[in-house]
Amino acid sequence: MLNIRKVMVPTAFYTHAGELIRYAAGLAKAFQAELMVVNIINVRDIETLQRASSYGTIISDEQYVKLTEDERRQEIANLLEGVDFPADKVRIIFRIGHPADALMQLAVEENVDMIVMGIRDRSDFMHTFTGSVADRLFRRSPVTIVSFRDEKNAEHLRKRLKL
Repeated sequence: MLNIRKVMVPTAFYTHAGELIRYAAGLAKAFQAELMVVNIINVRDIETLQRASSYGTIISDEQYVKLTEDERRQEIANLLEGVDFPADKVRIIFRIGHPADALMQLAVEENVDMIVMGIRDRSDFMHTFTGSVADRLFRRSPVTIVSFRDEKNAEHLRKRLKL
């Protein structure tokens, strides 16, 4: 039997974030594992804020991070409402950094056994130029990754295959 003790689910609050978290919680519950809900505050947002501060903005980096964490913590709490999973086995973690790198670093630091990732709605054209956090993790992660498909994305992929 697999020894899954920690399941990490990164969220960027896309439309299927609630389904993603419920799916990850279901896996964690089946393995009696801890569930780590993770959100990365993109360092690029802070760099943009720093550039804007030269024009006289009145919010510091620390204030921005605090306000962002508070807002996102509430969003995660809302997503966790009604999820059948013990609250004492859920950890909410925020990091600042480049999302793919920060997620991989956290997974290694925390000895995560499984990452549950969703895919984002995006056109093939945009994907060609931008890539995605999930793609980078799938290529470079030393941790097993489960790729979740919400019903909308699954239907879109079925149609592309003409099934």
